[in-house]
Amino acid sequence: MGLMKMKKNRKYNYKPRFYKGEGSPFELKHKFDEQRTTVNPTKGIKGKLNAALHDYKHNQDENVNKRVLIIVAILVLLFLFIIGFDLSIFLPKS
Repeated sequence: MGLMKMKKNRKYNYKPRFYKGEGSPFELKHKFDEQRTTVNPTKGIKGKLNAALHDYKHNQDENVNKRVLIIVAILVLLFLFIIGFDLSIFLPKS
């Protein structure tokens, strides 16, 4: 019977001697919790997509938005090239 039981972690009542900061020194949290809304508990695909779009729209750095649009355009053109789409319909006829 001892093979199937999980080993429990030992608990210690350790208190740091010289820590004078706020809160617990052992609490783990994300580095960017205060800045981003996308670091939240799981909300499903629709909630994550809405949070990411809201974060994208309210971004202060415009260079990031332009960079994302350029990357998306390159990936779309690469996908069209791979599937063999004829891009000549976008060029004017001579």
